[in-house]
Amino acid sequence: MRNGKQYLESLDDGRRVYVNGEKVSNPTEHPAFSGAIRTAASLYDAALDPSNDMIFTDPETGIEANKVFMIPRSYEDLEQRRQAIISWASITKGLMGRSPDHVGSFIAGFASAPEVFAEGDPSFANNVKRFYQTMMRDDLYLSYAIIPPQVDRSKTAQGQEDRFTQVGVYEEKDDGIIVRGSQMLATSGAISNHLFVSCMPPLRPGDEDYALSFVLPIDTPGLKLYCRRPYAIGQPSAFDYPLSTRFDESDALVVFEDVFVPWENVFVYRNVELVRDQFFRAPAHVLGNNQAQTRLIVKLKFLIGIARKVAATNRIDSIPSVQEKLGDLASLAAIVEGMVLASEASHVMDDNGVARPNPRFLYAPMGLQAELYPRVLHLLREIVGAGVVQLPSSYKEMVNPETQSDIERYVKSPDVPSEERVKLFKLAWDAVGSEFAGRHHQYELFYAGAPHVAKGYAYRNYGYDEAVELVESFMGSYGLKDADGYGFNQEISPATSG
Repeated sequence: MRNGKQYLESLDDGRRVYVNGEKVSNPTEHPAFSGAIRTAASLYDAALDPSNDMIFTDPETGIEANKVFMIPRSYEDLEQRRQAIISWASITKGLMGRSPDHVGSFIAGFASAPEVFAEGDPSFANNVKRFYQTMMRDDLYLSYAIIPPQVDRSKTAQGQEDRFTQVGVYEEKDDGIIVRGSQMLATSGAISNHLFVSCMPPLRPGDEDYALSFVLPIDTPGLKLYCRRPYAIGQPSAFDYPLSTRFDESDALVVFEDVFVPWENVFVYRNVELVRDQFFRAPAHVLGNNQAQTRLIVKLKFLIGIARKVAATNRIDSIPSVQEKLGDLASLAAIVEGMVLASEASHVMDDNGVARPNPRFLYAPMGLQAELYPRVLHLLREIVGAGVVQLPSSYKEMVNPETQSDIERYVKSPDVPSEERVKLFKLAWDAVGSEFAGRHHQYELFYAGAPHVAKGYAYRNYGYDEAVELVESFMGSYGLKDADGYGFNQEISPATSG
């Protein structure tokens, strides 16, 4: 396991990251990324702190590693893994959706079911297991790009005007493959070490050239990342934008300019079915989304904590309508937390001895995420009201002798000095109204894909047979012959009848 300093040093590798029309070879020195990188470095330092209890020994290899990368073999493992994820999410307030434990959870899921990948080629199973061990040993930060670019969504890869719009096989060689094209949306790609590349949306027969799954270092020749506009640049201070300046993990379009991928880095090759199966026959999707929903627990707690503190600061928390809103917020946050805990408590042991969180409960909050998160933001907006708008333009008006006294006199609350009130409402604005907040709103809306995709997971994994059997057994208890009676097939004895 490495510390924060070693993580920082790993990013100075000559990678090709572009932002604002300029190449950024070392993101640690660029204001677009430095805040998020410092936050990520603090995660590595926190993992090494014995008081956080985040270290385990992998039973298969003896490697000492972070519990967030653990393949859970019992309820106790799931519990320990969740506590480790919460430890990291508490540092990021759940606002870095692609911290190293997210894609790391997918890789752990892959490695726990090597037989799935062996169906493509026995060497691919070895590749998956070997890379999982490398990730644990070197404490790697992985991001992923698993969505085709939005060009023509009415067609799959084979139907695009440009054959290599989506990343695909350009050439096969003895020692690997050459890939060409692009993929999105590499969240945290600019600040990570490796990229996992595949395709989450369903592919069709004929899309074999794009049915790939592989990993490669971010500094691989020909790999380029085009980042969206950063939200950390141009902010007056961390006091004014405390979230934007710390947690903007960035998102990027990845371009593959004839990139060489050695065979040892390939997990799936030209196999449409296996590209899908890798996520669901292996426990990758449930482990990755268990991490994501655990992170969401912390994020919602943070947001409802802002709401509660604002209500107390404004002395409106005794008003019944405000208490109702706070009750709504508490209910929404508890639903997510309760479902995650239920999914672990009722886990399912698979044939490989992996404790899989129960998908019935895991996918329930995920299916509602696109409705739940905007509802939380709406309630928080109602509670903060105009307070997030009536604020000094920056901290400078609080230290300028010409303006300081006015801010101290008119922007305050009972028993809450001006600096603390402004600090709280600046935080609230960065959570609901800034460009950073808008990105998070959009992110949670489409975290699991379009809403019908997210709810499809809940539909397929609820176990409707049980619900339908309940209906059918009840319907079987009466019929036409009971139409004039009590409505029961069984006789009612005189002693118990009315």
